[in-house]
Amino acid sequence: MLFNSLEFIFCFLPVVLALYTALRLSRRQLAAKWFLVAASLFFYGWWNPRSVPIIVASILANWTIGLVIERAAPRAGLALGVALNLGLLGYFKYWNFLLGTVDHLAGSHLDPPHIVLPLAISFFTFQQIAYLVEVARDRKAADSFLDYCLFVLFFPHLIAGPITHHKEMLPQFKQSGGTALAPAYAMVGTAIFVVGLVKKVVVADSCAAFANPVFAAADTGGALSAAAAWTGVLAYTFQLYFDFSGYSDMAIGLGLMFGIRLPANFASPYQATSIVDFWRRWHISLSRFLRTYLYIPLGGNRQGRWRRHLNLFATMAIGGLWHGAGWTFIGWGALHGLYLIINHAWRATFGEHHGRLAGLLGWALTFLAVVVAWVPFRATTAHGAMALLTTMAGAGSGVAIPSGPALLTVVVAAAMAFLCPNSLELAGYPASIPDAEAETAPLVPVSWRLPAGLTAVALGAAAALAVARLPDPGVFLYFNF
Repeated sequence: MLFNSLEFIFCFLPVVLALYTALRLSRRQLAAKWFLVAASLFFYGWWNPRSVPIIVASILANWTIGLVIERAAPRAGLALGVALNLGLLGYFKYWNFLLGTVDHLAGSHLDPPHIVLPLAISFFTFQQIAYLVEVARDRKAADSFLDYCLFVLFFPHLIAGPITHHKEMLPQFKQSGGTALAPAYAMVGTAIFVVGLVKKVVVADSCAAFANPVFAAADTGGALSAAAAWTGVLAYTFQLYFDFSGYSDMAIGLGLMFGIRLPANFASPYQATSIVDFWRRWHISLSRFLRTYLYIPLGGNRQGRWRRHLNLFATMAIGGLWHGAGWTFIGWGALHGLYLIINHAWRATFGEHHGRLAGLLGWALTFLAVVVAWVPFRATTAHGAMALLTTMAGAGSGVAIPSGPALLTVVVAAAMAFLCPNSLELAGYPASIPDAEAETAPLVPVSWRLPAGLTAVALGAAAALAVARLPDPGVFLYFNF
């Protein structure tokens, strides 16, 4: 079910929120939690009910393996758990890609099976792998199966993240549903949800209208001018950001409505002044996972400069493959791996340069590198990606000037991304709790920093504008990953 659909906003959300609130006000904590699990399963199965048994089986298997790791066999249990999770992900997401690659190389004309990719399998698989690794380290599994179900299934983050950490979430789910919720949670949650909805429906979907034709033309061999190519790629650059950032805001807002704080996933990444800085700001939960459970186990920066470079490259290439079963995704990840190697090598050789001019040049170069890398990420074929990149470099045919609406949309989106504070900064949303302190750190109070009256009028107008465009909602891009 889409957050940006009439069914969700006017049916699912108010009904679920009202019933959950009624249960928690009546102090029926267990009933409130089980109701939220059932509602999340209904939400997940709305698109394809056949996916529900898969995620339920995954939860049962990982919960059981976690207990085995805690009580009997940490190494064997962890190896089994990781193998099962990667096997599930590999079959559903990568099996046809592997067969297609073999078929192309060998010319064997294989007939791959028709495999329907279960929604969110990349997210809930990575989340549970991280859980098993931490259980093996600490020899401490989740106390409650019900809380573990909520950790995986909680519908605000289930479909497209953020990839949550159990040390952040389980203490919250343990306390959830038992007491009345402070009014600030509902107020701030609603505000952040509306901002995310506007990002998606108004900004991202407007950019998509100008990005999609350009990439379609490149993939089918159509002629493009350099100006049209740049406009289309920039439109996609902002479409992807406002689409995924909008989803993450909506997830955080929904979480607050139910009394749960999800980790921030974006911190104005297009304001980054280096690629290292970009990956501290973009898809923060995935960056944390890749760093903690892939880059560091590979050796991180502990085995010399060249090994560090190799680890960076491998981590980013695998991160690209996580996004999708295709060589274009691997190419995107590998390109960012090269960017990070160059960034670290520059810092090691010349040090870090400070000052306004250095920051401006670093920002411009970083943004240009990110835009170029989005081309293979979005293109459906390697041929289309190369055609678009060569056109952007000046090899296009014609001098067609992009339309006024396209330029205006890109300029407005750029101004929002480059100059404006993000929605979580406006809301004063607390940062994610560090893993080591998650079980003992107190929850930071939630508050809204802007004047209440002005905020209510602005959010009401924004919500009306977004809802007016909802009868035909666009699918979130990260649903594909």
